[in-house]
Amino acid sequence: MARLLRINASARSQGSHSQETADYFQSKWLEANPDGEIMVRNLARDTIPHIEEATIDGFYTPREQHDDRLRDATRLSDRLIEELMSADEILISTPMYNFSVPSALKAYIDQVVRIGYTFGFDEEKGLFGLVKGKRAYIVTASGAVFSNGNLDAFNFLEPYIKALLSFLGFENICFFSIEGTTVDEAALARSREAARNDIDALFAEAPVSA
Repeated sequence: MARLLRINASARSQGSHSQETADYFQSKWLEANPDGEIMVRNLARDTIPHIEEATIDGFYTPREQHDDRLRDATRLSDRLIEELMSADEILISTPMYNFSVPSALKAYIDQVVRIGYTFGFDEEKGLFGLVKGKRAYIVTASGAVFSNGNLDAFNFLEPYIKALLSFLGFENICFFSIEGTTVDEAALARSREAARNDIDALFAEAPVSA
């Protein structure tokens, strides 16, 4: 049975352009995977705390040496990583806030990017990802239009997410970008239609999950 982990990062409970397109992706995914399971992590509703000193201590202390303080500090990270690793695919819907990711998504990232669990290190290989054999789909939404070149240098959202997921070991990463949500209704309509067409094409080629 295929499993999809959906992560919603928008602060909006209604009217989110990224979530709207992610809803469309989810509907197509369910058509392709009628017996599939979807796990939803809503970062606006289920707030993920930012890491603290005890969290960092726990990340870099061998598990067998954890005391109650470190076990408590890393319990959420353990659960989020288990959830991530159990999924075949992940779907992230996120707006661009001030040219980058929302702080809620950054808090989630800091809980799951963890040495020995989602990435490793040794003297021969250096750093290497441990999240293997998974696909990632990312729906982004931005108020301005970043694809025309004038503002491209200010788009830290997509390059950051792509670099991060590649670092963790994802090899199949696909973006669907919604643009002009606050300044250009025509660009918004075009990008929304293009995203849906790309999603349709993705699922027309072959089932996403075996």
